[in-house]
Amino acid sequence: MSRWLLLSCCIAVLSAYSFAFGAQTNAPNTYVGSNVCKACHPNIWLTFPRNAHFQSIAIAKQPPELTGCEGCHGPGKAHVDAKGGKATIRAFSVMSQKEALEACLKCHTKDIARTEIRRSSHTQSNIVCSNCHSIHKAATPKLLLAKRQTELCYGCHTNVRSQFAMPFKHRVNEGAIQCSDCHNPHGAPAPAWKMGARPRMVQTAADGEQPCLRCHVDKRGPFVFEHTAVRVDGCETCHNPHGSTNARLLKRPVVFTMCLECHNGAGNFGRSGEGIPTQSASHNMADPKFRNCTTCHVRIHGSNADPQFLR
Repeated sequence: MSRWLLLSCCIAVLSAYSFAFGAQTNAPNTYVGSNVCKACHPNIWLTFPRNAHFQSIAIAKQPPELTGCEGCHGPGKAHVDAKGGKATIRAFSVMSQKEALEACLKCHTKDIARTEIRRSSHTQSNIVCSNCHSIHKAATPKLLLAKRQTELCYGCHTNVRSQFAMPFKHRVNEGAIQCSDCHNPHGAPAPAWKMGARPRMVQTAADGEQPCLRCHVDKRGPFVFEHTAVRVDGCETCHNPHGSTNARLLKRPVVFTMCLECHNGAGNFGRSGEGIPTQSASHNMADPKFRNCTTCHVRIHGSNADPQFLR
């Protein structure tokens, strides 16, 4: 009798363990596999092998919730039994923005480029992955964008589009560079220049340097004599990064007016309490030969030879 009692106890414990950890062998399988999906969605199935997500199907020995259509849309048995309907499947077109974001981050959260996505300007403006990316009908094979990148960004940033139409601009419209070369649309930490007041969407390097220095490497330094405006305030102190009516993307049409915005003798800050030094008395701004400051101060971004950035 005690032997039967012990056996009954063991069966009860195993049943409880099986229920608690989902180990029931007779549980219905709610995943139907991607081959069933193509019966109703042949247009998506035919183009899906060219999709970056297709590689997840080819990975062997993966559970069904991580592969194929059901990896994103969830179990499909109820959807098949009901013969379709958005209420029986995870349809991104009816998801809330938070649900859509969380669904994508289930796989993409481990990418370091997306660590700031929940605090990004896009997410805070209720823009989620499906607003820019099209998984089934992507216009670009890379990144699965819904449109070409410039058209996609211009759809919201119309003021930037007009800047790239100016006489002097970065060649984004020509395809030489693109927005994501300087910006991280998934969010970026606050940069180290301009007292961290620049937008969080600006791409930064590991040491916090500006994206401008990825191309303009001769301005990177470090220099023995740094130009404070460049090192602390950043390139945007003097330049309009998207486009300008002035040569070299300057904010002012004449060089000396750009320099005199700071070099006016005002203030008593700095380690020596001298503020920003003004030009000497020998510099007569009425004389045209003194108006092009960079004729003499050629190393304006920093110098290893002269504290006045002379030759």
